[in-house]
Amino acid sequence: MKTENQISKEHITNNKSVRGTLLSRGIVPENLSPEEDITKIERRLASDEKKALKNPDKLNDK
Repeated sequence: MKTENQISKEHITNNKSVRGTLLSRGIVPENLSPEEDITKIERRLASDEKKALKNPDKLNDK
């Protein structure tokens, strides 16, 4: 593949193949629930870490 057009066609073919495989296994991408945003997870983890450092006794209560 040397041209943008060739690469585009290959990309489209690959995506169609992946979609076909998912559909053949009963997985419809449009019906999947979206995953939580990675930045939200990072912020929550940082917040939890700060809370744990401020009050380490809570860790032993569990």
